[in-house]
Amino acid sequence: MSAEGTDPYDRRIALRAGGLLGEFNAAGVLDAGDVHVATRLGVIVEEHDAEVLLALALTARAVRLGATCLDLATAADTVQVPAPTGSNGTGTGLLDTAELPWPDPASWTDRVRASPLVGQRLLRIDLGRLYLDRYWREEVQVRDDLLQRLAAPAPQVDAGALAAGAARVFPRPGYEEQRTAATRAASRLTTVLTGGPGTGKTATVAGLLALVTEQQPEARIALAAPTGKASARLQESVGRELRALPAEDAARLADLRSVTLHRLLGSLQPRTGNRFRHDRHHRLPHDVVVVDESSMVSLTMMARLLEALRPDARLVLVGDPGQLSPVEAGAVLADLVDGLHGRSDSPVEALQTTHRFAGSIAELEQALRVRDADQVMHVLTTGADVELVDPTDAEAVASFREVSVDAAYAVTAAAEAGESGAALQALEAHRLLCAHRSGPYGVTGWNRWVERLLADRTGLTHYEEWYAGRPVLVLANDHGQGLYNGDTGVTVRAADGRLRVVVPGAEGPREFATTRLADVQTLYAMTVHKSQGSQAREVSVVLPPPESPLLTHELLYTAVTRAEARVRVLGTEAAVRAAVARTVQRASGLAERLALSR
Repeated sequence: MSAEGTDPYDRRIALRAGGLLGEFNAAGVLDAGDVHVATRLGVIVEEHDAEVLLALALTARAVRLGATCLDLATAADTVQVPAPTGSNGTGTGLLDTAELPWPDPASWTDRVRASPLVGQRLLRIDLGRLYLDRYWREEVQVRDDLLQRLAAPAPQVDAGALAAGAARVFPRPGYEEQRTAATRAASRLTTVLTGGPGTGKTATVAGLLALVTEQQPEARIALAAPTGKASARLQESVGRELRALPAEDAARLADLRSVTLHRLLGSLQPRTGNRFRHDRHHRLPHDVVVVDESSMVSLTMMARLLEALRPDARLVLVGDPGQLSPVEAGAVLADLVDGLHGRSDSPVEALQTTHRFAGSIAELEQALRVRDADQVMHVLTTGADVELVDPTDAEAVASFREVSVDAAYAVTAAAEAGESGAALQALEAHRLLCAHRSGPYGVTGWNRWVERLLADRTGLTHYEEWYAGRPVLVLANDHGQGLYNGDTGVTVRAADGRLRVVVPGAEGPREFATTRLADVQTLYAMTVHKSQGSQAREVSVVLPPPESPLLTHELLYTAVTRAEARVRVLGTEAAVRAAVARTVQRASGLAERLALSR
């Protein structure tokens, strides 16, 4: 690998970088930002050792890609680099980085340890890993705050009233897991409630809140989620479960509202970057804090949340550790489950029984959860409600495409007729999910396919941006209008002939003029990451080739568990097996820190 042929206008290239930094940058391992961080900090502390600066740049890269640290001993074997994008719009797999001049791991670690970067605590070496100081501090803080909460006295509860309340709130057969989890959580300060889709996590939360407020009627409760879309879904789902509770329990929780974690903690403080109004010196006033979709919570946000809680406040973290991790650094929920497993005081409550889907979809979910590739293939090829579509079979691929076109046509027909409710219902009946954003396996390519095939069927070609039947995905939060990144809607022709975008909400559909929606994209297809937390009756999944670095167990699991009734997977057996075998690589020391504290 060399800098020959490098595009000097490529923003990823640090033109003035030389030595190891320049070589690793030209090879695509380091981005320009990684190089600039290392170079600048090296100047500040007068560190000129090329191997030390390389370690710093690689650590910055690791954080950029979602890890919190770097293991120097295994960096040469674990650092993965996607191949350049080809003419077809997608990468061709991973580059071989073995030929790069990787330093000897033993001497490399010694040189970093002796560096002023470590001496002045810009870098930290701990547990055999190299950290930027901020992420080391946050990992240690999260561990310390969690252990302090686990060691604190449990809340005082009336055991008899709790048992009677649990029997009242969870009367249905088959919900023993939820009843047990809610009862235990009511007697703890901290609970990590996990489970796959449809296992009753929201029902457990609603029941738990009913049990807590029965014994503490004035309890101040906060419901929160990492994103605006997740917060809106939480509001809707908890409201639905509360309405199913006995009247006296529902009445105590009638005013419950969900917010984002950012809003819960207060606006970011000027010049701090990641500090909020509520912190260790200005605690949240709430007695109970429930955080849904915790798999999407980054290390930094978890640290800010834990430090803002009152020591006697209950914390309930809810999520599925098998789903995709947050965009920012950390995979905290998975680390908590791994690190707290086996403790005598473990706060982890795992719900196992799904109530959303049955049959072959449930079998597929279970096979993916335990990562049994043979069973996954068996279910995909024999199940009644799941299907593996061979991408080399033209007839099968055409049928796969027609499913998405049928769904788009149903949306268009309802939208042209001005039937907004039917259009939204048709939109939620099917989802086409892709791993990539661009290229033949990505959202943009499949959006074009569906648009073209829909035009062939209807005879209508749309040259304007907005047209009746256009499904849209909101890409940015707009608090003034109550729209959030990840919201979906349909463009409907109103009775006066004008176009309106209809977006579902907790209080019913809302209408917006098209001119009020600036940051949206057409939604015939969406990325798996954007689909987290949503459901559809049927889901079609487009898998990339097996060498794609985006093809992971978490991605496939998240995609297929969006479905309620049917799953179609377009991909080869090799791609499916690669996805089952490959996990998202996010280096972290949090699980080990928690495990060592037993």
